[in-house]
Amino acid sequence: MLRRDKAPFPRRANHGNVAPMRDQITSPDGTPASQFAFGCMQFGGTADEQACAAMFDACLAAGITHFDTAYVYTDGRSEEILGRLIAPHRDGLVIATKAGYTGGAGAANLRTQFDISRKRLNMDHVDILYLHRFDPYTDLNETLDCFAALKSEGKISHVGLSNFAAWQVVKAANLAEKRDLSIDVLQPMYSLVKRQAEVEILPMCADLGILPATYSPLGGGLLTGKYKAPQAEGRLATDERYAARYGVDWMHSAAAQLSEIASELATHPATLAATWAARHTSHPSPILSARNQEQLAPSLAATTFYMGDALYDRLWALTPAPPPATDRLEET
Repeated sequence: MLRRDKAPFPRRANHGNVAPMRDQITSPDGTPASQFAFGCMQFGGTADEQACAAMFDACLAAGITHFDTAYVYTDGRSEEILGRLIAPHRDGLVIATKAGYTGGAGAANLRTQFDISRKRLNMDHVDILYLHRFDPYTDLNETLDCFAALKSEGKISHVGLSNFAAWQVVKAANLAEKRDLSIDVLQPMYSLVKRQAEVEILPMCADLGILPATYSPLGGGLLTGKYKAPQAEGRLATDERYAARYGVDWMHSAAAQLSEIASELATHPATLAATWAARHTSHPSPILSARNQEQLAPSLAATTFYMGDALYDRLWALTPAPPPATDRLEET
């Protein structure tokens, strides 16, 4: 596996010079989206109502204002639970949901799912609506016409895309511009052990002014260190997709080294992993998630953890950095 000593572009965020794109993503009362978001994918699944409420309160206490869900999460329970929790705080929160993971990106399907999502959330207006994944069988013009109409109707403030390749985002952004619309948020996977987004997606976001709300900053739980135990419980042990996604030896080696560094610094590896994911020059907003408040606490600690350049570079060196998009390694 090739390891690069040089990054293809500046990798550390210089927060003193560039305003993060998330400052432009605001709640109804003008509160900006927080540096970290919270993902509600486990609400109503592995997290029961009591656990959801405890995690939600912990997020508010940590200053998190950005909450993310989707039409398909836990058969709608995620949106229903989140809707109940946000009711007293709605105007100060940025709420995102997604449509089109099932049924395609046609206008009729998107409207049907989004209408159901709004009922579950008990909200007429949602701050961010994502197309959950690229649909090669539906003309993007139809999809973006739908998003433009929803925005003109006052039902959404921002358009997001999830799980898109860079070329697909650029195509969508060009078509959106013709409708006086912009792509404001993108959800790619990004962590210390999944760094493909560094090649094109994160630089593209920085160039186009798109907020990268990155998911899985803990590498599906691998970077928490819990899988060192032989009988560890979690998605890597029970979900074949996650086991395959993170089943590479160097990933487990990096996770072990991260745990050693965390022990040396008297902190938690999840805190380091989440903080590292937020420090890229594109100013990502990593999406934190958990099954309960105890599991969430180390990730929330990233909201106040200071990571200097030396520590960032030390963690950077734990895993192979991907080559630049042109793959001209001989020139770097």
